[in-house]
Amino acid sequence: MILGLKLAKPAVLSFLSSLLLITYKMPLLQPPPAKYGGRHTVTLIPGDGIGPELLNHVREVFRFSCVPVDFEVVHVNSAVETEDDINNAITAIRRNGVALKGNIETKHTMAPSVKSRNNLLRTSLDLYANVMHCQSLPGVQTRHKNIDIMIIRENTEGEYSSLEHESVSGVVESLKIITRNNSLRIADYAFKLAREKGRRRVTAVHKANIMKLGDGLFLQCCREVASGYPDITFDSMIVDNTTMQLVSKPQQFDVMVMPNLYGNVVSNVCAGLVGGPGLVPGANYGHVYAVFETATRNTGKSIANRNIANPTAMLLASCMMLDHLKLYDHASSIRNAILNTMNETRVSLPSPVSLPQSHCCVTEA
Repeated sequence: MILGLKLAKPAVLSFLSSLLLITYKMPLLQPPPAKYGGRHTVTLIPGDGIGPELLNHVREVFRFSCVPVDFEVVHVNSAVETEDDINNAITAIRRNGVALKGNIETKHTMAPSVKSRNNLLRTSLDLYANVMHCQSLPGVQTRHKNIDIMIIRENTEGEYSSLEHESVSGVVESLKIITRNNSLRIADYAFKLAREKGRRRVTAVHKANIMKLGDGLFLQCCREVASGYPDITFDSMIVDNTTMQLVSKPQQFDVMVMPNLYGNVVSNVCAGLVGGPGLVPGANYGHVYAVFETATRNTGKSIANRNIANPTAMLLASCMMLDHLKLYDHASSIRNAILNTMNETRVSLPSPVSLPQSHCCVTEA
């Protein structure tokens, strides 16, 4: 998958310098009180590939904007099979409550017993709701205009339950876990978010025509929750038809809720519709903790350390984090600066379809 919009090195510098200048010029209202001496402590996990350089951009923007956030940096070595590093990161998030992270690679060559570090983090902290706001951005030329979709993805079970085994030689069984409790809470989260954001429609994405028990349970739970929100229209759509409808007429969708695997596919399709995964932020919420990252969780190893990775998605993810911390003025200032910078005619954002295949990267959900 192509990693968003590739920026040439001068373009990255121009983008960031314009952003910092606009941010500096914007007046800030009195920030709300924070946790410790007026400052928040946030766990920072650089991750692999382009993660460290993207997070360096965030730290630089925060420094120029005088954001009252201190980062506790925790490195996770993806080359080792032990879970010591990821456990340290989980402990740090439990201590601080909030994290900003790059994607952590899980190598396919590792032993089957080695679990995805990203998945382990989400399940250990019960970050059950993955939220992606996919919308058309100024200055980005795409086929479809006026896209504004919120994707709510169940984040802790489904096909990503990490439960698989070889029953006999040459036969592998992978378990898809769907539970009533988790389906009800993700559906309720989607409807509550829709009402909070003034949205009028929620669409449940499923494959209940084939997986009648698993996806059937998920769809049934969505219908039960929908009955408690008469002010919001509810409908459902089979996942394969959903992808076709997205690339044909994405404007028909408002809020979408779905199990884990479908969320991975649909979020990548939606990111492509608005310009690429380098533009779209994401968040993972639980009842206690929150972790923010790029929406499609790309590692981007092929373009790492070349200063050409688009920082927009990570910067917008940091704005979502600031909103979560109730630092609304800082979040609004940086977000507006990003959008104003993208409208600058002297800042060039090449179309992702023009990127050579050498700039493809692997997406790990």
